[in-house]
Amino acid sequence: MIATHATKAGVRCRYYVSQPGLHGEARTATLGSVSRVPAPEIEHAIVSALQEQITGQNSGASDRDDPIQLDHDALTSLVSCIEVQRTQLVISLKPTDRSTGTVTLRISWQKLPSKRFRKILMPRGARREDIRPERAERRLRLISAIARGRRWLDEIIAGSITDAGQLAKRERCTVRQINMTLSLAFLAPALVKAAVEGRLPRGINIERLRDPDPIWAKQFHDLGLNPN
Repeated sequence: MIATHATKAGVRCRYYVSQPGLHGEARTATLGSVSRVPAPEIEHAIVSALQEQITGQNSGASDRDDPIQLDHDALTSLVSCIEVQRTQLVISLKPTDRSTGTVTLRISWQKLPSKRFRKILMPRGARREDIRPERAERRLRLISAIARGRRWLDEIIAGSITDAGQLAKRERCTVRQINMTLSLAFLAPALVKAAVEGRLPRGINIERLRDPDPIWAKQFHDLGLNPN
C-alpha cells in the first residue's frame, strides 16, 4: 500500500491506498481487497502488536514497564512486510539474532465502515435487508409539508388566521387540503425526527401520515412500524 492524504475542510487526513485501488483496478485485481485504510488506525494496531511482541521477547531481561517506543527507523529494521486483509493484518518480521526464520504476527482487524447506516424504523415482521429509506425528493416534500402544517397551526393559535377557510383562500387551495396539511402538525415527535433524519421506510409518505391518531403510540401501530 502507498501512503497518501486528502484534505477535508482544512484538515489533512492520511491514508494507505492499495496499488490496484490507486490505479482504478480494485474490482478486478486479485490483490488489494482492502483498497484504502485510515493511516492512524492501522499504524496504532501495528505498533501496539509490535510493542507486545518485543515486550514478550524481553520479559525478564528488563525491568521497564513503559511501552517500547518505535520510530520509523525501528519499524523499518523490524518489519519485512505488512499485508492488509479484510479480517486481519499479517506482519512479517525480519530474522533477528535470536531467530533465523521469519516470524509472522496475525492481528484480528477489520476496517470500520466509512458511512454510518441510518437506523430505519422497521415495519413489523420485516427484515432489515429488505427495507430501504424513502427517496430524498419525497422526504423533502414530506418535511416541507410538516413544517407548513406547523406554521399554519401556529398562525391559528396566535390568532392571525381565524380558520381553515381563511387559510384556503390565502393559499389558493381547498379547505380539505388545508386540514390534511394541518393534521401533519400532530405527528408524534419521534416520527417527525425520523422523517428529518431520513429513517422512515419507503412508502411512509405524506398520504400515509395525514390525519394521524391523536395518541402517538397508536400512530406507530397504525403505520405498522416498530417505534424502537
